[in-house]
Amino acid sequence: MRREDTASGLTSAEVAALQARYGPNVIASASDRLWWRTARDVLTEPMFLLLLIATALYGLLGDTPQAITLLAFVLAVVLLTAFQSHRTASVLRALRDLSAPRAHVLRDGKRDSVSAVQLVPGDIVFVEEGAKIPADGTLIEAHELSIDESLLTGESVAVDKHPGLSGGMRQEATSNMLFSGTMVVRGQGCMTVTATGAHTQLGRIGMQLADVREPSSPLQLEIRTFVRRFATLALIICALLVLAYRWRTGAWLPGLLAGITLAISLLPEELPVIMTVFMALGARRIVNEGVLTRRLSAIETLGQTSVLCVDKTGTLTQNRMSVRTLYANGEEAWLRGDEPAITQPFHELIEYLVLASEIEPLDPMERAFHEAGHAYLADTGRLHPHWSLVQEYALSPELPAMSHGWRTSEPGESLVACKGAPEAICALCDMQPEAAQALLERATHMAEKGLRVLGVAKARHDGQAWPAGQREFDFTFVGLVGLLDPVRPDVTGAIAECKAAGVRVVMITGDYPSTACAIATEVGIAAAPVVTGAELAAMDDAALQRAIRESNVFARVTPGQKLRLVEAFRRAGEVVAMTGDGVNDAPALKAAHIGIAMGRRGAEVAREVASLVLLRDDFSPIVSAIRLGRRIYGNLKRAISYSVAAHIPMVAAATIPVVAGWQPMLGPIHIVALELVITPVCSIVFENERERSNVMRERPRRVGERLMTNRTLATSVTLGCIVGAIVVLAYAIALSVGLDAVAARTVAFPLLVSGNLGLMFGVRLLARGAKAHALRNANPYGWAVAGFALAALAMLLTIPAIATVFDMRAVLADLM
Repeated sequence: MRREDTASGLTSAEVAALQARYGPNVIASASDRLWWRTARDVLTEPMFLLLLIATALYGLLGDTPQAITLLAFVLAVVLLTAFQSHRTASVLRALRDLSAPRAHVLRDGKRDSVSAVQLVPGDIVFVEEGAKIPADGTLIEAHELSIDESLLTGESVAVDKHPGLSGGMRQEATSNMLFSGTMVVRGQGCMTVTATGAHTQLGRIGMQLADVREPSSPLQLEIRTFVRRFATLALIICALLVLAYRWRTGAWLPGLLAGITLAISLLPEELPVIMTVFMALGARRIVNEGVLTRRLSAIETLGQTSVLCVDKTGTLTQNRMSVRTLYANGEEAWLRGDEPAITQPFHELIEYLVLASEIEPLDPMERAFHEAGHAYLADTGRLHPHWSLVQEYALSPELPAMSHGWRTSEPGESLVACKGAPEAICALCDMQPEAAQALLERATHMAEKGLRVLGVAKARHDGQAWPAGQREFDFTFVGLVGLLDPVRPDVTGAIAECKAAGVRVVMITGDYPSTACAIATEVGIAAAPVVTGAELAAMDDAALQRAIRESNVFARVTPGQKLRLVEAFRRAGEVVAMTGDGVNDAPALKAAHIGIAMGRRGAEVAREVASLVLLRDDFSPIVSAIRLGRRIYGNLKRAISYSVAAHIPMVAAATIPVVAGWQPMLGPIHIVALELVITPVCSIVFENERERSNVMRERPRRVGERLMTNRTLATSVTLGCIVGAIVVLAYAIALSVGLDAVAARTVAFPLLVSGNLGLMFGVRLLARGAKAHALRNANPYGWAVAGFALAALAMLLTIPAIATVFDMRAVLADLM
């Protein structure tokens, strides 16, 4: 689109003043007040309430030091939880800022890309197909502009927009107002911002849109169910323990303390926190690899991905197209880049190729056409900067060709330039079957060399009124052009890594079948057989299922057929990840388990529906994201295994002595102290665990596989029972040899702390295939937490004041 307007937009000084006056272009959300939500969540945690009850009971029993110390530990737990919540929230805010839409504005006479948050009233903003409208504004220039306003109106039909017209002057379909949050589904335009932030139509609706929460993922539901079952079990066992203590001793308060101790030891309160921390920090790790996570639930699905559907252009190739081959008048020419001249027969081909392209192109292919025009037609008089573009015909699935109508320098004369798929050009030129067949064979021969092939045609138009469609022109064939888009150097290795990981890579492209086959073979995708869009259209569902089993390359595919292919893979039981960049790719991206949008060349609507956004349009970050997804899931599994195992010795130490009629071994203060070890181990040590060396040589995780499988649960319970048996046995032996409860506790509690640290290393070593990995890749955080715990334990056994609070003896002080 060309703008003849000479306006320079706002100046930097004006923008600064308006930003100070109107504030950022955001809609306030209650979710931004995170500290209120954090405080509320922490204060209503069952463990927090149990600890407060235990503190009150110690006060009633007259044990003031225990009450004060336990209250201090309660504050420590609250601070630790608040720190984790703040850490997670900071990461999520950073991810949200990264995913904030960009806006193209005219400021200080220059077109620039800025964050939509920085827009102010008076800004001149350019919008184009696939973009989200960043603020309310008045349209000042438009070209075939249609807007999806269903977010505000609920109407699914796109609304046509025209400048200089208001809804009151003509019907609403020709309104000149654009509204924040709506999407451009066709065309281009330019608007002046009239309202931002809360003053927009979307802002007036309220905060409910910004506060809509993502539904819980299967993994979150599984953990929630797991915690709920443990909590129910804890309440039943605690009630029985209180009754048993009352029956044995006749006292209620000590029995309640014993029950609360058991409840605290049973409740795996850290599991939901672990889940949130792992997903948020995992998203930060993934963004460091060049992939922005828009939906955290996608992280858990990454490890299950079995089919990866990718486009060719810009994903497998570099998206740096250049014109390499010309075919016209029966002659073919290869352009090497160092030959500034071409022969006369090809001048007309490049001339009409440029005329059929966008005037100010953004697409790499369109830019390549203009570069060829400037390189080879500079002094030929075949570049026409003074001609006026008066009519455009867009590509469509039914006719993959586009045409531009030009008003020439001659009065009353108009020319039409057309380019598109060779078969579409043959149809528009009404070629004889023999001539069309020969031309398509020539195009196939060019495509077999890895070139993208387009046909070019021309026509004249003598009337004033332009026809409704391209088929009404009398086109004449001009020639074929072949473009080369080099394969990315790291793609072959990345695809080999996917194959080793059991992830099948499928190419779905709109390009010529021979081109798709050549590129697929070069990068290591089994290309035969290639299925075309025409063949897909003729297939029923059964035939389509056979096709997706046998073929990895689908060419000349329309956006609607992409959606059908994704749905077919899903019906076949595959977990599908798919890349896309255009408005028409949005349905397929939404249908895939993981939609992956291109960040640089992708339309905003594609990024809106996608789970992941590539910050650089490359294939390798996708493979890195899959690897990290497997790592995150594996580490989360180990963290939860450790948490379950660590709670079992505490339950045994809190229950068995009471049932056996011994003096209680643990009180709430001991359990809280152990929680200060368990929580950092889960959220820091296991979160920083490196992936195993063979993580990308394993098959994808099965659909529906539970996080805590029977095998995993059995391993955790076994480890926990071993440590619990050692601790309880040590306590029993100490009592049997005549030691009092304080001395026996001094023996057993350090064993329990050491056992928890041993479980941390044991779970890591017993993970399948992780033994050699663990020995080669020491996790410094594990040793740091172990050192902190042992240092705290040494202080406990050395300083009498601390030992007294824990109802133990400072035995190390006695030895010194």
